[in-house]
Amino acid sequence: GNLARHCLLARRLVEAGVSVVKVRHTWWDTHADNFEGHRVLTQDLDHALSLLLSDLHDRGMLKDTLVLTTSEFGRTPNISSELGRDHWANAWSVTLAGCGIHGGAVVGATNEDGTAVTERMVTPADLHQTYYRALGIDPRKTYYVGSRPVYLADETAEPIHELFT
Repeated sequence: GNLARHCLLARRLVEAGVSVVKVRHTWWDTHADNFEGHRVLTQDLDHALSLLLSDLHDRGMLKDTLVLTTSEFGRTPNISSELGRDHWANAWSVTLAGCGIHGGAVVGATNEDGTAVTERMVTPADLHQTYYRALGIDPRKTYYVGSRPVYLADETAEPIHELFT
């Protein structure tokens, strides 16, 4: 499908020296008909992402390429009257691969119905610290635009140490 072709193009761009590539997969906003929508979407994502990771690994590129999968929100644990799931900011998932990330690691947990984080809450600032560590960028270094300091990540946050071997 289109997502797999976009992932192939992303790999080719990285091979050509592009340092940041975004691949977008649209219409996950299943406020209605969630079950059929996600059946198709997850199958497409699973196929394309597994091919991308295998391809990067086989070419020796995964050790230097960070692959991040995220969304703008989690989804409500409850199904609406339209058989959909609305936005849920209390808990959602992110996947990371490459750049020394330990494969198969799971960090954090929610309660049984997915309404709240119960173990090892990770903040967006922690994620940013994690991305920078994986990429070998010092997030605590102060960069300047003219005389104005620019910080890459919240200095009080920590990378997700459990993800690194």
